[in-house]
Amino acid sequence: MLTRDEKFNFRAAYWSDLHSLLYKALPQEIVLWGHLFISFSISDDKSFVKVRTKVLQTGNTIDIVGDLLCAADGCLSSIRQSFLPDLKLRYSGYCAWRGVLNFSDNENSETILGLKKAYPDLGRCLYFDLGSEGHSVFYELLNKRINWIWYINQPEPEVKGNSVTMKVSSDMVKKMHKAAEKVWVPELVKVIQETEEPFLNVIYDSEPLDQIFWDNVVLIGDAAHPTTPHGLRSTNMSILDAAVLGKCLEKWGEGSLNSALREYQSIRLPVVSDQVLFSRRLGRIKQGLFLSEGKPLDPRTASKGDCRELMQKNMPFFSYIPPILN
Repeated sequence: MLTRDEKFNFRAAYWSDLHSLLYKALPQEIVLWGHLFISFSISDDKSFVKVRTKVLQTGNTIDIVGDLLCAADGCLSSIRQSFLPDLKLRYSGYCAWRGVLNFSDNENSETILGLKKAYPDLGRCLYFDLGSEGHSVFYELLNKRINWIWYINQPEPEVKGNSVTMKVSSDMVKKMHKAAEKVWVPELVKVIQETEEPFLNVIYDSEPLDQIFWDNVVLIGDAAHPTTPHGLRSTNMSILDAAVLGKCLEKWGEGSLNSALREYQSIRLPVVSDQVLFSRRLGRIKQGLFLSEGKPLDPRTASKGDCRELMQKNMPFFSYIPPILN
């Protein structure tokens, strides 16, 4: 064991569960399903922004007018690109196979009992396993599910469309299963091989942005700070973005939109910039990739100081709560 943190205050949630909670907390009919974003324009006097969308069910194009456009369209944000056309995402050097194994109908299966024997703290912690072909992360979610991720160093694949999730073929899955047998313990391999519909994410980030709002348009979430997932807080960062933005808008009121967005930017930009860079470095350490200041980490010869660098609590602003939220 390289390192262990008994005081790691962290809660994991399945994305669909979190999405459902957020959606149900909203007023009815506030979400327009089946509308595809096409373009936006800001009025000459900066008083409103108009968004053009396509209604997928009918094929009709409609315009939606509002005071503010919050761009939450992910790390490949087309809205961000309109302001920063030269910004390029940085390929991390690796991709991630991911999956969720549902064992609610057979929690005493050989696979689950074997995994819990090999990893006795499962259900009370997050496991990070460093191997010769990258590293893996796995932990138990609510309702008897195991979430697992395997990061594999490889050349940048071709990504089609506006998504970092690749479509995978049955041959790709079979090759991944075979490769897993050479890297991970049999108990983890069984979990990987029994997971239905695993998928592959291409891992990108970008250099921290200098600006995350322009007139009536503001970036939040991955659109504002494309990051690698090693800080385990991409969703956390997005939720804090939204919470801080909401409080800033509430504080400044309808007539002071620019002041509200400026305060939002001043609160969030220094935090997320440091977190993006820390996550990048932590990922390279765990993947055994070269760092600018030294050789790759070798788990077999790592010092105590090297191992301390692996701890998640080193994340800048790890438990920081912006004063505006208190």
